[in-house]
Amino acid sequence: MFALYKKEVKSYFLSPFAYVVSALFLMVFSLFFINGISTMNSNVLKFSFSNIFYNNFFYFIFMIPLLTMRTFAEERKSHTETLWLSAPISLAKVVLAKYFAVVTVYLMMLLLTLFFPLVAYWHGSVVLTTMLCGYLGFFLWGMVCIAVGVMISALTDNPIIAAVLGEGAMILIIFLDNFTKSALIQSMPPVARVFEWFSTQRRFGVFSQGLFSLADLVFFLSLSAVVLSWTIIIIEKRRWSRG
Repeated sequence: MFALYKKEVKSYFLSPFAYVVSALFLMVFSLFFINGISTMNSNVLKFSFSNIFYNNFFYFIFMIPLLTMRTFAEERKSHTETLWLSAPISLAKVVLAKYFAVVTVYLMMLLLTLFFPLVAYWHGSVVLTTMLCGYLGFFLWGMVCIAVGVMISALTDNPIIAAVLGEGAMILIIFLDNFTKSALIQSMPPVARVFEWFSTQRRFGVFSQGLFSLADLVFFLSLSAVVLSWTIIIIEKRRWSRG
């Protein structure tokens, strides 16, 4: 599994995708950081980064499908998928290797943004607990979206279609959170509680306030595991259909 993981990570950095997406992410992060400090009333920079994470996630989820669209769709298109479908290797290891390769790229993108807390700390102060919990929540939220993107890539043999469907899935994630707050859902408390339980935005909100929630940590990790399990089932079904 580790050899496949290293191969996948190298493939990202030998192609322009990781660099382009990272550049776009840093550009958006920079714009919101600059806008945040330019609208502050105090001459002392005291930052929690919660608003930046919220705003960046809205744009970042549209970048995630660019990273995940090739995980399985590209191999199906080039017919190299048959090499490991027919090999005596666990599909779970294949899926996890590809998934963690994208997560590694995502983590490296987040590490690049640590420049901004350093700037804030150098010129003022940083709400450390809020920043750390915000980073953790943002990372966990992204892990769920990456798992969804990988699953969608396993459903098609066209990376472009995988990207388009991935964008649709990301929009659905946002819509679900906003739909939960609608008057229609709130008028039905039992239904509202179910929707709120699945709300990733609400759970991220806990982390963005500087609070560590074990329940929300388990939720994000469990949801990622469930989606990856569906991915394994999808590919396993295709393996058996090939005979």
